[in-house]
Amino acid sequence: MRLGTVKFYNPKEGIGSITPSNGGREVSVFARGVIDPIRPNNIVQFDIEFTPSGIEAIKVIVLST
Repeated sequence: MRLGTVKFYNPKEGIGSITPSNGGREVSVFARGVIDPIRPNNIVQFDIEFTPSGIEAIKVIVLST
C-alpha cells in the first residue's frame, strides 16, 4: 500500500488525482477504486493498478481528513 494526498476529486464525475507521499507522479483516481468517500487534502492509503491509459489508484482508504 502507498500513501498520498488527494489533490482534487470531483464526486459528480467520479474522477480525481492523488499526489504520492514519496514524490512520484500524480496518480489518477476513479470512483470505482474508492472505498471511503474522499475530498481534497485527505491523506489516503491506496494500491496502484496499471491500465492501458496509465496508472490508476485503487482500494483508496482515507487515513486523515
